[in-house]
Amino acid sequence: MPGISQRAVRMCKRATRWRPRRVLALAVIAPVIALTAAAASSASAIAAPAANAAPAVTAAPATVPGPPSGWSTVFSDDFNGSSGSGIDSQWMYDTGAGSSFGTGEIETMTNSTSNVHLDGNGNLDVTALGSGSSWTSGRVQTTSANVGAPAGGQLEVTASIEQPSGGLGYWPAFWMLGPGQWPENGEIDIMEDVNSLSELSGTVHCGVDPGGPCNEPNGIGSGLRGCSGCQSGYHTYTMILNRTNTSAESITFYLDGSAYFTATEAQVGTATWQAAFDHNLSIILDLAMGGAYPNGVCNCTTPTSSTASGGTMSVAYVAAYSTSGSGGGGGGGGGGTGTTGPITGYQGLCVDVRGANSANFTPVQVYTCNSTNAQQWTVVQAGSTLHALGKCMDINGGGTADGTTVDLYDCNNTGAQVFIPQSNGSLYNPQSNKCLDDTGYGGSGTQLQIWDCSGNANQHWNLP
Repeated sequence: MPGISQRAVRMCKRATRWRPRRVLALAVIAPVIALTAAAASSASAIAAPAANAAPAVTAAPATVPGPPSGWSTVFSDDFNGSSGSGIDSQWMYDTGAGSSFGTGEIETMTNSTSNVHLDGNGNLDVTALGSGSSWTSGRVQTTSANVGAPAGGQLEVTASIEQPSGGLGYWPAFWMLGPGQWPENGEIDIMEDVNSLSELSGTVHCGVDPGGPCNEPNGIGSGLRGCSGCQSGYHTYTMILNRTNTSAESITFYLDGSAYFTATEAQVGTATWQAAFDHNLSIILDLAMGGAYPNGVCNCTTPTSSTASGGTMSVAYVAAYSTSGSGGGGGGGGGGTGTTGPITGYQGLCVDVRGANSANFTPVQVYTCNSTNAQQWTVVQAGSTLHALGKCMDINGGGTADGTTVDLYDCNNTGAQVFIPQSNGSLYNPQSNKCLDDTGYGGSGTQLQIWDCSGNANQHWNLP
């Protein structure tokens, strides 16, 4: 909505704290939709799925569908469990005052089963309770940035959801967020509705705030559009991030298998797009009350005295699927989920954890290759983070200056641990706008640093 700070506003107020928000759930899109997108190499092709796309769903699906042919399941939850129980270990709660999110919402997010619980029939219920200006609700997110599209491949994230009713002020959302500084870290709002209007919007956020190529804090989006029956039955809300052509990537939004909006790399520029979407993101589900978006739509202050307590967003399942990427050596996207082996650089030296010491702040260096565990790096999907000895490669203190050293540290979903493979072999860190660098071509035993990206030989890395 023009002039309305939607979900994006929240993020700029907490740029140094990655706090997830929203409670919803994913569902799988019909195989024909994924296959249509897989075959398409352009945004226009993806935006026009086959005519026999999945119909609207009214009853909650019983199970999470398996992946379409050529795709793999990378995350799923069918929310099976005893009635009244909480979320499982794939998720974590984000609790506290909604006012801290910077969006104007007024609820307090809790981990109470009164607000977030399984219904015993295979659904996750997120319920807002209260009246006046006193409300509680729930928000959960995956425990890490766990899904991404590999270079040359695609990612589909989808949920089957029944939106809440209850009137003015209800703000359900199903969305994704990258680690690091908002909005350059990327945000994909797969479904938002406000004020129980049986509508939805899909939006992407990127770049800088305010303004920038993504028009922050509003983002680039579809605007609210009709979603008939979305408060009375389960419908699928889906996003496909298409990287099959890494020079023309896109994100397409679907309702019940029908595409309704596409954002493209060409709209925002390659560097901005890569920093926002060429890495893993977390999945977030939440139900807010009040705030800039619902208030702006009704031109009133929400919730009101007529807003009903007990509105519930019910999620039947969440799923994420991906296709394999183009692979290959060098930095240009090689390495998918679970790919493990040595990372080699200038003069064939290996990236190494000094002394095979897994303690936090142990220097990461280049060293003569020796096939030890200290040189076995796992490259997560989309090249988001690099893991060795159970921890992550990390820019010391989250620094952004030339010469900031690189260490081993507990994986923590911050922007200091994101290294995106580039086509020239560099490993790019969006938070600092710099690249992993073999300090001064220093030779075996030299600790790595970050430095302005130059494309020089001491910034060329070969992934496993």
